[in-house]
Amino acid sequence: MDVSGGRGQPRPGNDESAEHTGPEAQAPGGTDAPATPSTPTPAGATDARPEGPTPDPGAPTPEGGTDARPEGPTPDPGAPAPEGGTPQDTGAEPDHGAPAPGHDRHRTPAHKEPPAHRPSHAPAERPEHPDHPFAHSGSGGGKGQPPQRPEERKRGGLLMGRPFGVPVYVAPSWFLVAILITWVFGGQIDRVLPELGAASYLVSLFFAVAFYASVLVHELAHTLAALRFKLPVRRIQLQFFGGVSEIEKEAETPGREFVLAFVGPLLSLVLAGLFYLGLLAVDPSSVPGVLLAGLMVSNLIVAVFNLLPGLPLDGGRMLRAVVWAITGKPMTGTVAAAWVGRALAVCVLIGLPLLTQSGALGSDAVDNVGMDTVLDALLAAILAAIIWTGAGNSLRMARLREHLPELRARTLTRRAVPVESDTPLSEALRRANAAGARALVVVDAEGMPFSLVREAAIVGVPEHRRPWVPVGTLAQDITEGMRVSAELAGEELLDALRSTPATEYLVVEETGEIYGVLSAADVERAFVKAMARPS
Repeated sequence: MDVSGGRGQPRPGNDESAEHTGPEAQAPGGTDAPATPSTPTPAGATDARPEGPTPDPGAPTPEGGTDARPEGPTPDPGAPAPEGGTPQDTGAEPDHGAPAPGHDRHRTPAHKEPPAHRPSHAPAERPEHPDHPFAHSGSGGGKGQPPQRPEERKRGGLLMGRPFGVPVYVAPSWFLVAILITWVFGGQIDRVLPELGAASYLVSLFFAVAFYASVLVHELAHTLAALRFKLPVRRIQLQFFGGVSEIEKEAETPGREFVLAFVGPLLSLVLAGLFYLGLLAVDPSSVPGVLLAGLMVSNLIVAVFNLLPGLPLDGGRMLRAVVWAITGKPMTGTVAAAWVGRALAVCVLIGLPLLTQSGALGSDAVDNVGMDTVLDALLAAILAAIIWTGAGNSLRMARLREHLPELRARTLTRRAVPVESDTPLSEALRRANAAGARALVVVDAEGMPFSLVREAAIVGVPEHRRPWVPVGTLAQDITEGMRVSAELAGEELLDALRSTPATEYLVVEETGEIYGVLSAADVERAFVKAMARPS
């Protein structure tokens, strides 16, 4: 398809929730946490009492971790230190490898592929409750995780370069389609120019590379338009059925959305025209003539196919922009274009094999079912599945934009207590329980926070060893990116989290006061819930 620092004391409470009440403790903290928007937005957070059984706190962490639930019987705050820990949910560091939600992907099919989207996400769930003062959560494991930067994800192919500062990757699937094009087109060249012999396949390989170079030009057109509108572009990827430009934000107006979608097919039409002019200057039966004719036809097909009015095609984005301009509601445009896209998928599934068999696409009519007919039907099924899935993904992303502002750092943050690094874990847990807190912040002698006790690490310490384990050994140093403002919400919050992947973050007020600790697992669960809700 951008908070502040200082010194102070942790607040005993806040205007959002009584759960943040508790004894004051000297734990100043300051911050400057960058938050650049990256995914499309939309509002409001809901308080929800999480449910689920509470595992034994002394049990070792299961491999892979599980979703943490803050439920369970309330521990006795006055219990002796070794028993000071409360039932903890098992957990592990969340896997940040999930693809990023909310990214507008302009796909150029040599045909189109559905957005990888990207995880489903959802309304803010209140992670704490006075009855359950200190619980631990781990990874939700995969689906619905807050997005993160491409440097932290699997790259997605071979890096070919960085035109205009945007990385271009070639996916492994491209090599498969290059072999397929070389084989099919090589046979056609051999029939037209039999004197070439085996060299016809060399010419065909050149055609495959030149064709995907023109697909790259198509994607660069989207990229340049996005950069012109100050929309960040994550990467361009060439893959099996074409290319995709991953644009991190949605266009702000329907006019920009229309232009952003239209420039790709327009460039493909321009390329087809240029290849046609080149064809006029050479012998059509020569090697250059055959190559130019093939490139002209292929770019014309790419342009026409992408102009079909259904998501996720460029024509679908243009239709969405038109409906958006008429109704003033981007969601209405998305719904209309997505359903047209699904209808288009059905038409491709049924109509393409019929057109091919009837000879309407230039080949001879076929009366019997042969290998060519089966291959045509298979190609139609693949294209139809890509379009149908892409349309569904577009609807899900539109729902995400509606619910994204419901993710608010202030609502999701857990109350925290400050402890020194040599404090025994059992004693730290006892203090947290007494204060109704669910997180631990390690502070220095002056009360300045410098690390956060990792929840997953606490769960991994058997209860009988907690009196002899200092909290400093379970803590992670606070980097600048791990300090986030309590005012962050929606796309700004997700962007701040993915810029510095971690399991916990220190949340501070604009005055520098410590507000609490934000768990990535809590954000993930709230994200998934938001996407599960109907629009």
